[in-house]
Amino acid sequence: MDRIFIFDTTLRDGEQAPGASMTADQKYEVATQLAKLGTDIIEAGFPVSSPQQFKACKLIAENLKGPVIAALARAIKKDIDTAAEVLAKAENSRIHTFIATSPIHMKHKLKKKPDEIIEMAVSAVKYARKKARQVEFSAEDASRSDLEFLCKIFEKVIDAGATIVNIADTVGYAIPSEIGNIISAIRNNVPNIDKAIISVHCHNDLGLAVANTLAAIENGARQAEVAINGIGERAGNAAFEELVMALEVRKELMPYRTNINPTHLYKTSRLISNFTGFAIPKNKPIVGDNIFVHESGIHQDGILKHRATYEIITPASIGRKEKTNIVLGRHSGLHGFKSRVAELDFKLSKEESKSVYNKFLNLADKKKEVFDEDLITLITDERGVKNPTYKLEYFSVISGNKTIPTATIKIKHNNEIFEEAAIADGPVEAIFKAIEKATGITAKLEEYKVQAVTPGKQAMGEVKILIRANNTTVAGRGSSTDILEASANAYVNALNKLVLHKGSNQ
Repeated sequence: MDRIFIFDTTLRDGEQAPGASMTADQKYEVATQLAKLGTDIIEAGFPVSSPQQFKACKLIAENLKGPVIAALARAIKKDIDTAAEVLAKAENSRIHTFIATSPIHMKHKLKKKPDEIIEMAVSAVKYARKKARQVEFSAEDASRSDLEFLCKIFEKVIDAGATIVNIADTVGYAIPSEIGNIISAIRNNVPNIDKAIISVHCHNDLGLAVANTLAAIENGARQAEVAINGIGERAGNAAFEELVMALEVRKELMPYRTNINPTHLYKTSRLISNFTGFAIPKNKPIVGDNIFVHESGIHQDGILKHRATYEIITPASIGRKEKTNIVLGRHSGLHGFKSRVAELDFKLSKEESKSVYNKFLNLADKKKEVFDEDLITLITDERGVKNPTYKLEYFSVISGNKTIPTATIKIKHNNEIFEEAAIADGPVEAIFKAIEKATGITAKLEEYKVQAVTPGKQAMGEVKILIRANNTTVAGRGSSTDILEASANAYVNALNKLVLHKGSNQ
């Protein structure tokens, strides 16, 4: 079977989704998980865009072995030099340089003529070729580009040293037959195309990203650029898990193989959701909570007789248990705790293990049953923003249907304690106002979501928010058996990310 290379852009394009920013340590953990999946190429970020991006790319490139580590660069020397700097110690390095090729981008954004664009692309590839083992060239907005021009620029950059040429459906404009025709045209009209791998990067603005990627593969593309949970600019990218499982399930029609071990998909999906604060819709293909839930009587009858009547994949195939089991309780010891954490494929440092175990004991005192999802939530909470600027020390809320909601909070900042109180129309708003008074940071709440981590009345609740301040959007996440405490933790988490983002751009 033909090999399809999986290029993951979760840490670059995925992180460009408003609020999806991650710390350098979180990005490294995601990269480590992507390596366990068998990902061929990991795009670590866009290092020239900020000091935080530079730090994360360098951390991943210097420490992660196995996958090719790519860094994005515009077709200018400064970007390429910065990409080369972060990739200097990578085991396998790739500079991914790009320039727009559509008439609308060339005229209105770049204000360049087609011949100038070709000259810039060739110059960038030649320069990058001296600084990395591999060079990938992407034609931005390729799906709205003139095909003859696209073939011409690809021929030139391949001659200049590019070994991967990427067709970017940047605004999700194409339909499957169109993408198929573009790939076929490139294969038939670029004379030196045998010296390069054809790649495709599809956005999901029309909900066709995965379908377009599959059409490209069927017509000769051999690298697919994807993101976990489909996150990314606007409507996002082709979803990693959807593409991989489509190829896995329909091998009789698409006889291609990847290097991916899909049993790590579920954990990776949850890790990204927890780090970014982006909830996974219950009806999300492959990794959504409802994928193995059946309510219709006809469906239930079929499932009871033979699961394949209404399920085309199994929970085990994506690393999900058939049924959530109780794993630990208040009487479980440290040994049992460590054993279960290892079974969940997490490696904790001595300090992390001690901290998470103490949180587990507190949780076990509040609820009778501690599930795997609870443990995963506690671990990802622990691996949030390191050395946070603000820490919630205490909160108290007075509320009722005939009482003005009042919140009192204590926030620790640089070893000082700030205590404030606020009133509002509801208890959550009162908490947020009190935190703003204590920190001196005012932000607009753009999104607030609450969901249970596990079943039951004693379930741990998870709050995910988006806030915006100074033209920056960040996500925050908090968890607790008390929704008000989870809300407070989520807001403080978001403010810490806001401070981190501000510092990384100074």
